Amino acid sequence: MTRAGLLVGARTLDAADALTKAWDLGGAEVWGMSPFGGSTSDPVWARIDPRVFLRDGDRLSRMQAAFRTAYHLPRVDSVAVGTDDPAHLGELVGALVGEVEKRTIEEYRSLPRDRSRGQPA
Repeated sequence: MTRAGLLVGARTLDAADALTKAWDLGGAEVWGMSPFGGSTSDPVWARIDPRVFLRDGDRLSRMQAAFRTAYHLPRVDSVAVGTDDPAHLGELVGALVGEVEKRTIEEYRSLPRDRSRGQPA
């Protein structure tokens, strides 16, 4: 299990990818957690629109889009969330119909790497 989602840093993404490859993991063996960085009420979710990462993002809410995108940052097949609200879980299950725009995900993943190359260690 690894942190997953738009708030995960480049080093965590790289480490998760390296471990998945080194241990030859696939399928249901790789889980993500905390796709909202702890809270859907964090101010960051009002400032960004995760629907840009989906092919037909207009059909989903921002939170649904963030959840769906979390399956690709890093690549996981299951995402663990915690809630005591069945409606919240239903909304997240509804997000699984969204199709991720893989090119946009790859561009997003390259941004922190490109930026860090120009930074002193």
